[in-house]
Amino acid sequence: MKLGVITDCLKKPTLEEALDSARKLGLDGVQIYATTGSFSPERLTREQKAFYQERLRANGLEVSALCGDMGGFGFEIAADNPARIEKTKAIVDLAVEFGTNVVTTHIGVIPADKKNPRYAVMLEALRACGKYAAQKGVTLAIETGPEKAAVLKAFLDDTEGGVGVNLDPANFTMVTGQDAVEAVYLLQEYIVHTHLKDGRMLDKNLDPTAVYHAFAKGGVEELNACTGFEELPIGTGDVNWDAYLRALREIGFDGYLTIEREAGAQPERDILQGIEFIRGKL
Repeated sequence: MKLGVITDCLKKPTLEEALDSARKLGLDGVQIYATTGSFSPERLTREQKAFYQERLRANGLEVSALCGDMGGFGFEIAADNPARIEKTKAIVDLAVEFGTNVVTTHIGVIPADKKNPRYAVMLEALRACGKYAAQKGVTLAIETGPEKAAVLKAFLDDTEGGVGVNLDPANFTMVTGQDAVEAVYLLQEYIVHTHLKDGRMLDKNLDPTAVYHAFAKGGVEELNACTGFEELPIGTGDVNWDAYLRALREIGFDGYLTIEREAGAQPERDILQGIEFIRGKL
């Protein structure tokens, strides 16, 4: 398995500086946000693409995945979906240009009841995105979080290709209450990318739907303000890393473990400690 980091988590002024930091940390790759800002498809010029491709090569880094998360309610709202589908397709095209076959995203909260009207709305959108991604050799990887693994798998089974999983064990552990090891085995045929993150649930009665809909309205700041859980540096929360990594090995996963650190006052220090912790277990 390879180690990466989400470049935004390094909190550097520019992507170029984040790439330099990732090299100094000895990482194999980086995940880059591609929805807004200077690295979004509509902003990148041909010259800028060539520049970042050269900087990646110079730093000996791969792109583990692009993040195609558009925020808000994901694909829950039918009226929003045509524009979101087209934006996702553009990010898939960008992924191909940067040599990665994974685009990750939050899609909203999948209803457990397939009769819920929101289920059909989300499924229609993900089928459209997935079909396009598959044609390009890319997987649109849904990040785990709002729903139990069994609900997510049932939804994935209803898609028509090109849709997979970006497994975040901390989201399961601290928000959903899903055992992350069990989730690996349930979702094994769909896992194409993972996040390294840790945390702890503080409120056993936490409502994941309420948490992620608050996130939809207020972003990461609203998520971090939630008192029902806490994100912690890797190795200091409740993720059972030995069992989790063993499960990934057993299913034959050989992709990226990409560090995500969204909280804390010293993210680069936490990321370095996380790298050392995980390397000691690989």
